[in-house]
Amino acid sequence: MNKNQASPKDHHFPWEHPRFRSWIAVARACQLMQQTLTRRMAHLDIKPPHLDIVINLYRFDGITQQELARKLLVGRSNMSMLLPQLEKRGLIERRGDAKDKRVLRLSLTAAGRALTEEAMEIQTALIESSHAGSPIEDCMKVAESMERIISTLLKEDVELPDRESQG
Repeated sequence: MNKNQASPKDHHFPWEHPRFRSWIAVARACQLMQQTLTRRMAHLDIKPPHLDIVINLYRFDGITQQELARKLLVGRSNMSMLLPQLEKRGLIERRGDAKDKRVLRLSLTAAGRALTEEAMEIQTALIESSHAGSPIEDCMKVAESMERIISTLLKEDVELPDRESQG
């Protein structure tokens, strides 16, 4: 074991373990960021799961429901519950695929695009203000660390919600 590896046995309680402490800090920061973002976007009447959807549709116009579920690491059943709410509000639309009539493509409407742009401005401002005291190099180290964790978890075939139906 090298000096960068700490054994759980080196610490009596899990919260004394450096990796546990790091993970808890990340989880708390994510939770606080979601709560703050939800408050700041209250006037838009959009919740974080809906925000994730519209931002992805902004970036990847015309993706399928299945592709969107994979990007968000959720089951298609979750998408089936969330998409009609956005559709009813006139923020998204589903269109048939030109080549395969069984496939529906998702897109933002003009109203959905405008709302997404406003939400992204709020989100970007919050990210900027919360990271204001951090040098870019530190931000990149955190990003790289989180990307390694994501990669490790995906390689270990972590059980995802509703994974069987994602086929």
